[in-house]
Amino acid sequence: MQKGATKKQLRAPQKQTRPGRESRMHPQPVFDYPRRKGNNKLKNRVALITGGDSGIGRAVAVLFAKEGADVAIAYLDEHKDARDTAAIIETTYKKKCVLIPGNLGKEKHCNTVIKKVLRAYGRIDILVNNAALHYENKKLEELTTRELLKTFESNIFSFFWVTKAAIPHMKRNSCIINTASVTAYRGSAGLIDYAATKGAIVSFTRSLSANLVKKGIRVNGVAPGPVWTPLIVSSFSKKRVALHGSDVPMGRAGEPVEIAPSYLFLASDDASYITGQFLHPNGGEIING
Repeated sequence: MQKGATKKQLRAPQKQTRPGRESRMHPQPVFDYPRRKGNNKLKNRVALITGGDSGIGRAVAVLFAKEGADVAIAYLDEHKDARDTAAIIETTYKKKCVLIPGNLGKEKHCNTVIKKVLRAYGRIDILVNNAALHYENKKLEELTTRELLKTFESNIFSFFWVTKAAIPHMKRNSCIINTASVTAYRGSAGLIDYAATKGAIVSFTRSLSANLVKKGIRVNGVAPGPVWTPLIVSSFSKKRVALHGSDVPMGRAGEPVEIAPSYLFLASDDASYITGQFLHPNGGEIING
């Protein structure tokens, strides 16, 4: 947005309780282009996607299925959203989808998720660490220890725990894709703890890529800008929700369907020579680092 420009209301003000339900958002996020056919880029592969019930995770799960992958979705308790996602995967794209509810902020459950994926499919070819939450606070002093711990448990500890449990079952040419954020690179005055976890994800990704490169497991990430997801309507004020994304150069938030192809590229053989890197679908923000 040019200097001096006025932010434009993009959607009707709305607010949900945490963690938010995609089925209750208006307008509904766009997560698929049904007329665009898949090309079997992930044929016969198994993908685990955390936070795959809605938002970016749903768009990734659906696109992976369209491209030939069977899917497992780990999510908290948004059961309707999860069932809707599974129905699209199984009915429209004829692929299997396993739903695994529970709190990824607990290490025991992260281990359980991997066990259930292995029980269903016998292997994991693609791991997408995507689950996240955030709390808005105008001052650091307003951030409670409870919120701080929950943010770190969900946003970065779960990445360590799920990945740690998955690696022994991932073979050469498998891959891991971690969801960071534009806030990891530019910060966020009102989401200090969230931005800190996203910065940690960048370092985690780059370090893990070096650690696993000789095993033939690629590790990359995606750092989206503002996207229209349940995380937004369950975290911010009605006014901020209405303006979400208006301050980026493109003047709007992205739709999940616009973010998912970055994950597909990194998961596919097209990215066979890429590891330790991040893609930035962010509406035109210039990122350094």
